[in-house]
Amino acid sequence: MSVIADIAIVALLILGGGFALIGSWGLVRLPTTMERLHGPTKATTLGLGALLLASVIYFQTRLGVWTAHELLISLFLFITAPISANMIAKVHLHRARVGAIREDDGIAGAPPRPSEDGDWATFEAPRRNTPASTASD
Repeated sequence: MSVIADIAIVALLILGGGFALIGSWGLVRLPTTMERLHGPTKATTLGLGALLLASVIYFQTRLGVWTAHELLISLFLFITAPISANMIAKVHLHRARVGAIREDDGIAGAPPRPSEDGDWATFEAPRRNTPASTASD
C-alpha cells in the first residue's frame, strides 16, 4: 500500500507543480489583462489543488492523521478564484468601454466590439422601458 501511495503522491506533486508552473508562466507572458486571467484562475488553481491533495495523502499514509486544513484551503481557493476573476474581468471591460484604458490586441486577436444595443454584461446604465430598467417614464 505504501508504494501505491508514494506513486500517487509523486504523480500529484508533478502534476500540481506542472500546472502551477504553466499558470505562472501564462500570467507573466500573456500580453493583455483578459488573457492573463486564465493563468492564475485555471491552471494555478488546479495545480494547487493537486499539491494539496498530495499533502492529504502524505499525512494520512505516513502519520495516520487526517487533516482538514488542505481541504479547507482547496475549498476556499476553488470558491474565490472564479469570483475574483469575474470581478477583475468586469472592471477591465468597464474601464475599456469608458476609455480609461487602452490595450493592444492580444494573441487571440481583436476583441469583439459591442453593438449599439449594449449586449455586453458590463456596468452599463439601464435604459428606460427595458426589462432590466427600474426607471419609468
